[in-house]
Amino acid sequence: MKELSWEEWKALEQKGEPFALLDVREAAERDAYNIGGIWIPLGEIMQRYTEIPQDVPVIVYCRKGIRSGIAIQRLEARFGWTHLFNLKGGLRVPSL
Repeated sequence: MKELSWEEWKALEQKGEPFALLDVREAAERDAYNIGGIWIPLGEIMQRYTEIPQDVPVIVYCRKGIRSGIAIQRLEARFGWTHLFNLKGGLRVPSL
């Protein structure tokens, strides 16, 4: 599984590189802190996979990086996707 650190993601953002964010957290977590992107909770990921962009890299995130990793594993196994990146460590980073 490919991963990006918080710093690598921010560098992509600053360069203006195209990418999409995919939040796989639950509603209460998203309400508490939101960095944007498409919101599909992990439990719905396989039913709503058509909402995930195919034309740009997708950075998948959750609170710790575990659920996002599970989402990526499921999508890669089912569809063979190679454009997904796990936000390493999730949103639990010192800068927050």
